Amino acid sequence: MRKVLLLSLVLASPLAIAGPQCTTAERSQWQDPQAFQDQLKAQGYQINKFKVTDGNCYEIYGFDKDQRKVEIYHDPVTGKAVKTEIKG
Repeated sequence: MRKVLLLSLVLASPLAIAGPQCTTAERSQWQDPQAFQDQLKAQGYQINKFKVTDGNCYEIYGFDKDQRKVEIYHDPVTGKAVKTEIKG
């Protein structure tokens, strides 16, 4: 019984921490990743880590213009923030 419970928890865990789904658009419609990051930097963001998520988002980890630690998921087509977490 414990093995079944443990297995179900392990299999369900990725779903619990999965990020948002940002777009279903073809990658040819996405903004250039470097140009997108340059735009954010021009707005005062410091990007420590940038990645493309399984939910087709541009995800950044870093600091906003107020030096608050942030994790932000962006729609790579529009650039709009889909989910923002301010860490401190």
